[in-house]
Amino acid sequence: MGARPVIRRACTVFCRISREEAGSDHNERRTTREGKSQADADAEDVSPTHSNSKERGEMPDETTQYGVQDVEAVTITWSRGTLIAVFINIWFLYFVNAFQITVTATLNPYVTSSFKAHSLAAVPTALGDAFAAASYLPMAKMMDVWGRAEGFLLMAIFATIGLVLMAACNSFETYCAANVFYYTGFYGMEYAIDVVTADVSTLQNRAFAYAFTSSPYIITAFAGPKVASEFYSQVSWRWGFGCWAIMIPLAAAPLYTMLKYNLHKAEREGYRIRRPSGRTISESIWHWILEFDLFGVFIFTAGLVLFELPFDIANYAPKSWASGYIIAMLVAGIVMLFVFATWEKWFAPVPLFEYRLLSNRTVVGAILLDATYQLSNYCWSYYFTSWLQVNNDLSITTSNYVVNIFDMVSGVLFLVTGWLIRRVGRFKWTLYIAVPLYIFTQGLMIYFREPNMNIGYQVMCQVFLAISGSTFILVEQVAILAAVDHQHVATALALLNVVGTIGDSAGLTISTAIWQNTYLKALRRYLPQSAMPNLANIYEDLNTQRSYPVGSPTRLAIQKAYAYSELRLLAVGCGVVALAIPWTMLMKDINLKKKKQVKGTVF
Repeated sequence: MGARPVIRRACTVFCRISREEAGSDHNERRTTREGKSQADADAEDVSPTHSNSKERGEMPDETTQYGVQDVEAVTITWSRGTLIAVFINIWFLYFVNAFQITVTATLNPYVTSSFKAHSLAAVPTALGDAFAAASYLPMAKMMDVWGRAEGFLLMAIFATIGLVLMAACNSFETYCAANVFYYTGFYGMEYAIDVVTADVSTLQNRAFAYAFTSSPYIITAFAGPKVASEFYSQVSWRWGFGCWAIMIPLAAAPLYTMLKYNLHKAEREGYRIRRPSGRTISESIWHWILEFDLFGVFIFTAGLVLFELPFDIANYAPKSWASGYIIAMLVAGIVMLFVFATWEKWFAPVPLFEYRLLSNRTVVGAILLDATYQLSNYCWSYYFTSWLQVNNDLSITTSNYVVNIFDMVSGVLFLVTGWLIRRVGRFKWTLYIAVPLYIFTQGLMIYFREPNMNIGYQVMCQVFLAISGSTFILVEQVAILAAVDHQHVATALALLNVVGTIGDSAGLTISTAIWQNTYLKALRRYLPQSAMPNLANIYEDLNTQRSYPVGSPTRLAIQKAYAYSELRLLAVGCGVVALAIPWTMLMKDINLKKKKQVKGTVF
């Protein structure tokens, strides 16, 4: 247990002595007028661009893993123009991703309804979230060991495969499998983009950088539902997925190309630290098995999926939670996660996860805040568009306009909050406003969840949720990255996404369970006898629910059943989000202006 740190410190000292003996310019100690060394003066330079990095002899940190060394070599050698081009490409990538997730989420209730499974509309996304959560830590290891570009490329391939399968599926089971590929790739791409954004921005400017790259949601919030409606009514919901299978590779190619080209440029100019050579094939295979911690990756991925799947598929089982294979999966998942923790703590030669990160209160506070926010949101939001279409008689387009108010308002708030954090240099103060506002708004939504309630109240609530929720999302990322060094940026973001995605999946599972245990019972209670023969179709098909005229006894009964279920979904969500208060108090308010994390020409 104590050998690894000693060896690492010895290697660090050896590398430092070797560089000094070699007379490396970037480590020469030239005394300044103030009595400090030139290297110390360089370390205090917090200029947002570092455009004179070459003149200062800046080099990648040799104590970090290869992927981190490579991205530092890239930022040291590329120009300001290339940095701007990367940010523009990231903006377009977010635009494509935001557009396609809005379209696919809008179409999802109709896809599940086409398979007579509307009551299980949350299950495909929950399954996708489970597998996505299991992929973040292996993805972080891959990006640290292999490279940022390679990890991003793999996730783009996964997302494309998922969209192709979704466009071609002919059963609910196939659609669920397609969602696994799609959400693993989609969330993985956004995670990789976030890591690259952190690599090319200073801590002081990072909130604003994330706000800029997320701003396309302002545009797609209203364009996406309209496009989805046109696909559904004029073309086919299948093409609503298939077209993005063409767009994603086209949008992803420039970022991959720029990262790889500039890495080769860094190698030509001597800034890329060369890899050890001379290994045999068997030695190379064993080396990469240890570096990637393949045993840890397998145990973690399998354990997390086995642990989460029972929550998503228990309702399919013959005896629900009493089914043998459901219990077996749950127990196996818990055991494998315990084995993973034991392996990483005491036996892994190169750990997949740094346990000391969990001793940092800011890291713990950020991940718990993210889990709480995601769990609370997904407890009620997945059936919200269906509620708007049934209760307020809104079209596909208009109901998703209401839902996507969050994206539009949050896109603007991201920029405002990011700019304020950049100016002040601290982030925690924003949560003192956001947390009480979010809890208050959740309570308002419970009050306004009645049949035929004016739509204006729902719009107002979505605006308040966007103001507070956008602050949660931005501050969580800034806080956890401010608490670590560059070596652990990918791991910290992976940890945040793992816990947040588990929160997503748990929220979807809770919402599905509550829906299935309340909505059908409420329909049986409220439906007139004339509609009872059609009970199964009303329960499973959104189109059937909307087919009854507004004001008719059957339509009013369906609205009452929706209100009965939605009230309970929102009550759970409101209770959960109250935990955001202690998690906010747990985090330290780090001064972003005083901490240098990245090197080279960065924003």
